[in-house]
Amino acid sequence: MRKLSSRPTEAELSILAVLWERGPCAVRDVHEVLQAEQSTGYTTTLKLLQLMHAKGLAIRDETQRAHIYAAAVARNKVETQMVGELVSKLFGGSSSRLVLQALGSGSPASKREIAEMKALLDELELRQ
Repeated sequence: MRKLSSRPTEAELSILAVLWERGPCAVRDVHEVLQAEQSTGYTTTLKLLQLMHAKGLAIRDETQRAHIYAAAVARNKVETQMVGELVSKLFGGSSSRLVLQALGSGSPASKREIAEMKALLDELELRQ
């Protein structure tokens, strides 16, 4: 997987989510998933995938009649970059303020999620 060189747009993130979830897909497959969530034209999906390929966000296999696209960047790399930008810009660099805000709003975390958070906190504490 490549290093993330630029922040994906909202539309590109929607396509990346499909590629991360389903793996390599033809344009039609990506379009069908997007169409179920929002009204998107096939040519718009194709153009976005072509742009993502040019930007290095997607790779394209041209050996078949229908070109197959796959994510060229790992989900965790995108998440790390975007959370880092959010923490820096909105929370003044404070990860704890982000976490407290996230936990204090929206739906409550599941028991499994709470256990994962506790494990991470324990790991972070051991590093200090």
